[in-house]
Amino acid sequence: MTYRFEDPAAEFVLAVERVFGEHPRVLDGSRAVLVGDVKLQLEAGERELWLIETHGPLEHRLTMVQVRDDVEGALREAKEKLREQR
Repeated sequence: MTYRFEDPAAEFVLAVERVFGEHPRVLDGSRAVLVGDVKLQLEAGERELWLIETHGPLEHRLTMVQVRDDVEGALREAKEKLREQR
């Protein structure tokens, strides 16, 4: 018998590298990364991806993207929303 489980957070850091084209700083046990001055954080059992603008110790939640089938699709959507806001 073979067991298989999927953990979106395990693929999260690698997917951020592929989508954003840079190596992120890993925060909070691979469920949050920093890309520039934006923190990308998985929440709600890896079903929500939050974009959080950081200014030193201060944080401002910009928007949330639903993670449906794969985290990479949510990251592409997040990148597009980030581009629209800036």
